[in-house]
Amino acid sequence: MATLADSFLADLDDLSDNEANVPHEDEGHESDMDEDSDGDIADIEALNYENLDSVSKLQKSQRYIDIMQKVEAALQKGSETEEQGFSSEDDPEYQLIVDCNALSVDIENEIVIIHNFIKDKYRLKFPELESLVHHPIDYARVVKKIGNEVDLTLVDLEGLVPSAVIMVVSVTASTTVGKPLPEDSLNKTIEACDRALALDIAKKEVLDFVESRMGYIAPNLSAIVGSAVAAKLMGTAGGLTALAKMPACNVQLLGAKRKTLAGFSTATSQYRVGYLEHTEIFQTTPPALKMRACRVLAAKSTLAARVDSIRGDPTGKTGRNLREEIRKKIEKWQEPPPAKQPKPLPVPDSEPKKKRGGRRLRKMKERYAVTDMRKLANRMQFGIPEESSLGDGLGEGYGMLGQAGNGKLRVSVGQSKLAAKVAKKSKIKSYGSVSGTTSGLTSSLAFTPVQGIELSNPQAHANQLGSGTQSTYFSEVGTFSKIKRI
Repeated sequence: MATLADSFLADLDDLSDNEANVPHEDEGHESDMDEDSDGDIADIEALNYENLDSVSKLQKSQRYIDIMQKVEAALQKGSETEEQGFSSEDDPEYQLIVDCNALSVDIENEIVIIHNFIKDKYRLKFPELESLVHHPIDYARVVKKIGNEVDLTLVDLEGLVPSAVIMVVSVTASTTVGKPLPEDSLNKTIEACDRALALDIAKKEVLDFVESRMGYIAPNLSAIVGSAVAAKLMGTAGGLTALAKMPACNVQLLGAKRKTLAGFSTATSQYRVGYLEHTEIFQTTPPALKMRACRVLAAKSTLAARVDSIRGDPTGKTGRNLREEIRKKIEKWQEPPPAKQPKPLPVPDSEPKKKRGGRRLRKMKERYAVTDMRKLANRMQFGIPEESSLGDGLGEGYGMLGQAGNGKLRVSVGQSKLAAKVAKKSKIKSYGSVSGTTSGLTSSLAFTPVQGIELSNPQAHANQLGSGTQSTYFSEVGTFSKIKRI
């Protein structure tokens, strides 16, 4: 019987036999794949981070050079296109604008690559700087300005970054562990900074060209946010079509920078706002309503971009209507709440009210009225502790009960009218009833001050009053008198 190890070895032999019978075409395909993979590895290895030209290749590309030459020529040509407008997407000017939008995105990516190159080089000199200055262009300007200087009090950074960041950078530089860069590394770093700044200037030229044509490319979007902001939104999004497909929440974040507050308060800083904060509507809105206005601006800008992407309204009337709608909304938010109107008194009516009164209502009020004992129990006298059922303030408090006089809980309770009537009725019933039945508690003994204890019949008086001929109006011994006439 073969063991488990023998069976595994047999399976491996079968696999090796099958691999030997593979056709030569597959072998050729595998060799091509090996060559491709080797080529990719070679490209990665050829990417030398010590050489700036191997990292940044956009400025030397023919596409970049051709587009920038066309942009400069179009800016010099002036307003010939503005008079004609754009008839279709096949227009060369429109194609140039589309290429400019794509180029602006490539420039952004190239600036990020160069920014990483500068950080790798300058980290040996000032490793904390990249956590203090986040924007790539600002970082490149600060690095170029500082260079190999150790004492930052001799370096004027005014105008490059905010004052709060300048103070933090100066304090951090005095305690940094970095060392001055070699001359070769410093020259490469300065060259990379110059290239990043040159790309930033080229990007601004491209955006200026697109901005000058935005009134005809996206008239509705320009009517809401302005030509400059519309050009920046299109350039960052990658074109008008890409902007139209983007949700409003992402349009609001286009161009947003990570703000370095250096430990200061975040109360006055605007978060989640990009290029839309440069619009006229956003700037004229009160600070308490700016975030709401920014959300409305992003939503309406997305709608306008979708209208422009399909050439729905070349006149820009839709954008002007949307702008007016935003303006009315913001004015509505700023309106004070309506004043509280004085409530008038009801009209007096002469008809009698259907409010119940009379004997029944008085009886009910008397039955549920608060007694004098309860009134005293609900009151407390200042400076005198009240007595309680369990003592030491525990249990039910007695209030002012027993605090007058000798301190005993004694309250004289007057009998109410209702209780008096009930007692009178019960007294009448105790002597007997109309049906002739006698109560078991009725006694035949009567106490009189003259004779003492006297046996009497309690039914005698009732029978005497109940007879038909005998009455309280006639006497038993009296007779009728005869009166003589005069």
